[in-house]
Amino acid sequence: MLNIQKQDDRATRTLTLSGRVDTVTAPELEAAVFTNADGITAVILDMENLEYISSAGLRVLLAAQKRFAEGGGVTVRRPNETVAEVLDMTGFSDILKVERDGE
Repeated sequence: MLNIQKQDDRATRTLTLSGRVDTVTAPELEAAVFTNADGITAVILDMENLEYISSAGLRVLLAAQKRFAEGGGVTVRRPNETVAEVLDMTGFSDILKVERDGE
């Protein structure tokens, strides 16, 4: 199960995620990122309460980074240890801006 809270502030879309992003829920994340995104130039994903992200979720992050790269790109905020490890092992922490607790 994935819970997404969305807030648009001018050109930045902030999504607060909790639960799991897997093959079943990745389309929900994709819709939250891209639906009605005209004028959006940056996406912030607050992952403090995200338990898990699969390769399907990573594909959504990569597509978002490609789309919004010329603006502010994608920022992952406060990933927990498990999600941060996935981002590090897959190299996504080099592609995306990652703001960890204490940074």
